[in-house]
Amino acid sequence: MKTVENMSRRSFLKAAGAWTIAAGVVGCSRCNAFGPKKAARPNIVFILADDLGYGDPQCYNKDSKIPTPNIDCLAGQGMRFTDAHSPTSVCTPTRYGILTGRYAWRTRLKSSVLWPWDKPLISKERLTVAEMLKGLNYNTACIGKWHLGWSWATKDDMEIPLWMNNAKRNQVGTKIDYSKAIADGPLAHGFDYYFGDDVPNFPPYCFIENDRTLGMPTAIKPNNMFGHAGAMLPDWKLENVMPTITDKAVDYIDKQVSQTPDKPFFLFFTLTAPHTPIAPTAEFQGKSQAGRYGDFVHEVDHCMGRIIQQLKKNGIEDNTLVIFTSDNGSPGRDGTNDSGPTGSVNKFGHFPSAHWRGMKSDAWEGGHRVPFIARWPGKIGAGKESDEVICLADFMATTADIVGFDLPDNAAEDSFNILPVLLGEKYDQPIRDSIIHHSGNGMFAVRKGNWKLIAGLGSGGFSSPSSIKPTADGPKGQLYNLANDLQEKENLWLKRPEKVMELSAILEQAKSQGYTRKM
Repeated sequence: MKTVENMSRRSFLKAAGAWTIAAGVVGCSRCNAFGPKKAARPNIVFILADDLGYGDPQCYNKDSKIPTPNIDCLAGQGMRFTDAHSPTSVCTPTRYGILTGRYAWRTRLKSSVLWPWDKPLISKERLTVAEMLKGLNYNTACIGKWHLGWSWATKDDMEIPLWMNNAKRNQVGTKIDYSKAIADGPLAHGFDYYFGDDVPNFPPYCFIENDRTLGMPTAIKPNNMFGHAGAMLPDWKLENVMPTITDKAVDYIDKQVSQTPDKPFFLFFTLTAPHTPIAPTAEFQGKSQAGRYGDFVHEVDHCMGRIIQQLKKNGIEDNTLVIFTSDNGSPGRDGTNDSGPTGSVNKFGHFPSAHWRGMKSDAWEGGHRVPFIARWPGKIGAGKESDEVICLADFMATTADIVGFDLPDNAAEDSFNILPVLLGEKYDQPIRDSIIHHSGNGMFAVRKGNWKLIAGLGSGGFSSPSSIKPTADGPKGQLYNLANDLQEKENLWLKRPEKVMELSAILEQAKSQGYTRKM
C-alpha cells in the first residue's frame, strides 16, 4: 500500500478499503507468508495484565511464591522474552503505546495517567491497531480495562475541562448524564465491540457495553469500599469484575467461531488485575504464599488459562497468535484493604520485580521490564527464549507485517517489527538500536545495548522522590551498565562521560524528530 504523507487516519483507511476491494487482496503491496492469503491471516489475542511484575510468574522467577501454571505452560509452548519493556512504567501511556505504536509522552500526557472524567488521549486522526485490522476485514473487540479516556455526556451540557483538580473532578462526577451514549471510547478507535468497567477503582462503578452503561449507577460508592468517590451501580462488587470480563472474553471467542468463522478476529483482553482493588474471588483466596496479592495473580493466571482453553476447544489455537504481557511493573502491595503500601508484599518473601531494582512507576528496570510471552503454533517455536530488547509499542508494526499492511509515516512512529525474532529468522543487527523508557513522574531514560541512562536522579516514580537535586560536583543523572549491574547500583555518570553524551544525544533526537522507527 502506498504511503501518503499527512493523510488523515480516516481518509487513509477509506483509501485502504477501496484499494483492497479493487485489488482483490488484503491490503498488501508485497507478498509474504501471511498477508496475501485470507486463510493465512491469524486471529490475534493480546492479553494485558495490569500491574503484573516481571517476577510474579514462576517461569520468570523460580522463587515466586505464586502458582502460575497457565502462564508457565504458555511459555513452554511459545517464546518467552526476558528483555521486554512497557513504553511507560504506568498504565494509560502504555495502553496508548500498544494501540498506536507511539510513545504517549508525545501527546499531552507528559506524566502520570488519566483520571476520572478525563478526555480521550487517542486523537480522532490517530491510526490504531484495531482500525488497521478492522480495515482488513477483522472483527475487533476490547474487553476489560480501557483507561484511555471518554467524552462523557453531561447534564446541562456542562463543559468538562482538560485539566482538573480533585474537587473539580468530584463536581464533574455529579453532572454526568448516564442516560446518554459515551463518545470517543473503544468504538471510535477501531473496535467493533467493547465490554468492561473502564477502570475498576474509578467511577462509575458499573460495566460499560459498547458506549452505554449497563444499568444506571444511582448509588454512591461507600467510603469503606476501595476507589475514588463517585456513582455506583447498586450492590456493585469489586470481586465480580475479573470473572465477568473473562466470561465475556470466552463468549466472544465462541461467537466468532460460530457466527463469523470465515473472518479473523482481534481480541484485546485487558485484565484489571493484580492492580488495586486487590479483590480475588473466594475460589482463589489462600491459594498462594504471597497474601491477597499473590492470590490475585493466581486468578490472573486462571483467567488467562480460560482463554487458551477456549481457543483449543474451538479448534483455532493453531491459527491464533496469543500474546501475554503486563502494562508495567508491580507496586508490590500486599492487598491490605484491597491495597496496601508499596513493597509490602515483600514480607512474604515474594519479590514481584525479581532481581531488578524498582517497581511500578520507576525508571529503574522494575518499573517497565515486564513478562512477554508469544505463542503461535507452527510459526513460533515451542519453549523458546529471547533476550532481544523489545517494547510493547512494537505490537503495531509487528501486526502490520503479519497481515501485510504498509504503515504510513504518520502512524506507529515508535514501533519496530519483531516478527523475525518470533519466527526464529536470522538477522544481523538488533531489532531496536535503542529504546526510550519513561517513568510515572515523567523522567526519561534511554537504553542502547547494555548501557542505560536515566535523565535525572532518583527513580522517577514510587521508589524514591524524583526531585532529588544534583550537587555541583555530583552526577546530574544516572548511567548504568546492565551487563554487570542488574540492580542499577553503580552510577557511572561521572566515570563515563562519553557514554552520557552518546545516550543523551539519542534521547534528544528521539524527542525532537517525532519518531524512532526506521521510516
